[in-house]
Amino acid sequence: MAARPVPLGRNPAGRWAGWAVACMLVAFVALPLAAVFWRASAASLPGPADWAAVRFTLSQAVLSALFSVTLAIPVARALARRQFPGRGILITLMGAPFILPVIVAVLGLLAVFGRSGIINQALAWIGLPPVQIYGLHGVVLAHVFFNLPLATRILLQGWQGIPAERFRLAASLGCQPRDVFRLLEWPMLRATLPGAALLVFAICLSSFAVALTLGGGPRATTVELAIYQAFRLDFDLARAAVLSVLQMAIVMLAASLALRLSLLDGFGRGLDRVPRRWEAEQWPLRILDSLALMLAALFLLLPLGAVVWRGLSGLDALPIQVWRAAGVSLVMALSSTFLTVTMALSLAHLALQRRRIEALGLLGIAASPLVIGTGLFLLINPFGDPARWAFAVTVLVNAMAALPFALRVMAPALRDIERDFGPLADSLGMTGLSRLRGLTLPRLRRPLGFSAGLAAALSMGDLGVIALFADPERATLPLQILRLMGAYRMDAAAGAGLILLVFSLLLFWLFDQGGRRDADT
Repeated sequence: MAARPVPLGRNPAGRWAGWAVACMLVAFVALPLAAVFWRASAASLPGPADWAAVRFTLSQAVLSALFSVTLAIPVARALARRQFPGRGILITLMGAPFILPVIVAVLGLLAVFGRSGIINQALAWIGLPPVQIYGLHGVVLAHVFFNLPLATRILLQGWQGIPAERFRLAASLGCQPRDVFRLLEWPMLRATLPGAALLVFAICLSSFAVALTLGGGPRATTVELAIYQAFRLDFDLARAAVLSVLQMAIVMLAASLALRLSLLDGFGRGLDRVPRRWEAEQWPLRILDSLALMLAALFLLLPLGAVVWRGLSGLDALPIQVWRAAGVSLVMALSSTFLTVTMALSLAHLALQRRRIEALGLLGIAASPLVIGTGLFLLINPFGDPARWAFAVTVLVNAMAALPFALRVMAPALRDIERDFGPLADSLGMTGLSRLRGLTLPRLRRPLGFSAGLAAALSMGDLGVIALFADPERATLPLQILRLMGAYRMDAAAGAGLILLVFSLLLFWLFDQGGRRDADT
């Protein structure tokens, strides 16, 4: 027995590790930003064009988050209460759009929704006017395509957090579907939806490649695109830094609001049984669930199929540099995954006592990668060749970019573990590594595997600061694809995109399956 009472969730080692990670995140964002401000000639207030970019950014981010989480509710609900052959494969494939490189996924969307895409060809065949993918609706469509799988998986984790005994009790009391929704599902959604919407909102705030390719003109300029224009066209470092600070302020404000709304008392402990949904066995509900899954699969998998079809024809044109770049990307992805999981676990432990610390995890997507990359270049260049630091910097930046997603999945799960099993662990005197090995890691295995798979896939397909630092011999696979596209070798770029898709899906599946082994999802 413990010699004295231990407050719930107290773990000194985890707390100090969490503070170290929090300080590192703040320094990694603040120092490059300060370097950009230092090199800037003079700070300037945002002009009318900048405020127009802010308004468009906010409007498309709100619409994208609203549509993504709203459409994710019936899809996640159908996956949570239906068991069928191939369910695991469908879940993995439906998650592919989120882990696709943006430029590759946009090519798939254009193949389906573009002027000569499948949808417009079908409309022309029946005599209807074509649809336009460029503009606000095109940007929102692309963001929903990317973020619907993420929102679905986050909500699915929430449904899986409701013990099977609660559904059994509801069935024994004769609860109808509307009663189950009111008593069990709605409290879970009330706690989970704000966090999911926040992630989608924050991701869409920093939209760059989507707005660049599907925006359709100056009216569809996002803040991140305005930062790029300030760097690329005007080399106005002051304007870029000010816009980056404004973007971070918006994301952190949204984070504080979401943390206030994400309150859940919990459903208590269960026996980890596979839930049976007696109230959902009515045939109208079966039809609705099947329809939701079919429509979501068509929307997400048609562009993915177009990427595969186009990539197969380009496999013969792949140069040897593509395979070398794939090896570099693989090593970077695994290194970044380990760092992401370590940082997320440390911050999640700290968030048990200081919940608002979760907002710091969003710095990776709140800060502009262009500003951070430029600031790091300015900091490193006086002391050595930035290309020599490409590997370490890219791994760290990728880990920061994946951290919000891992933390959003792991922090609520760790809170549930400490709430349900923490008193028993405290009474047994379990602290430090013994608590981590005996309680946290076994109970956190499923969210841990999902977070690791997501981090690995995102790192595999990231094209960020590596473009500023890498030399020709150490290019990653996304950078090599960009170089092939710049050389107008589109067939080879499509083939390399298919290789990147296969590697990203394989990494995600291996980690996610490892977390779900011997546990039903």
